[in-house]
Amino acid sequence: MEQLHVLGTGYALATWCYNTCFAITNEQGTLLVDAGGGNGILRQMEDARIGFDTVHDFFITHAHPDHLCGAIWVLRKIMTMMRAGAYEGELHIYCHATVHAGLQAMAELMLQKKFVKLIGDRVHFHDIVDGMKATLCGYPVTFFDIGSTKLLQFGFTMPLHSGAQLTCLGDEPYNPVCSRYVEGTDWLLCEAFCLHAHADVFKPYEKHHSTVLDAARLAQELHVGHLVLWHTEDKHLAQRKALYSAEAREAFEGDLYVPDDLDVIRLGQ
Repeated sequence: MEQLHVLGTGYALATWCYNTCFAITNEQGTLLVDAGGGNGILRQMEDARIGFDTVHDFFITHAHPDHLCGAIWVLRKIMTMMRAGAYEGELHIYCHATVHAGLQAMAELMLQKKFVKLIGDRVHFHDIVDGMKATLCGYPVTFFDIGSTKLLQFGFTMPLHSGAQLTCLGDEPYNPVCSRYVEGTDWLLCEAFCLHAHADVFKPYEKHHSTVLDAARLAQELHVGHLVLWHTEDKHLAQRKALYSAEAREAFEGDLYVPDDLDVIRLGQ
């Protein structure tokens, strides 16, 4: 069974939910995408009942702290398990060269040498570029540059085992340069910083983000089947699902998800 485990749904400064990151699980293991901003990733994985011993492929979209800083804790956890004989095989980290350099430097600064020496031995970095293909957790993944206006960032697209296409657009608004990866996708994982009705309050465009209505219109125009909205503000957390769903329904007719942290979504429906 293929499942999307929502480990976090919040934006960078969220305090009432974890930063946006997720895992996709199947019979072969776990594909981890981003890690949030701290050691909260350890708790989220535990609460999601996902063992780090199942994570052998790890993709990091970009170098912002709410996506990258949790990665040092993922390394610490898995390296500890490796040394204890509780982790079989190797860990493969997919990211662009700048993220690689940053995480390598963090490891050398923060982790003991006994852990750092595992890099290149059982922990391997793979520097991605636009259009690069690789197999992660049994999926033929294609990475693409999302055309960020503020920091180099990559998304990815891949066919699920069911045959449906899943595309992660990262945490910035859609750029038409990505059209060949996004248009007609069955599943679109997309940021939606706040309600369009609250744009004057949260100023998403100044932060290079979208509103719920923006994301819904995009998904409708690009013929998306299933839309997942996250990377949101956390001031309306208790009402977020109802509020965001109502606004999205003004423009999007497909299958809609506004998840909370630790929600699980079945894929390939």
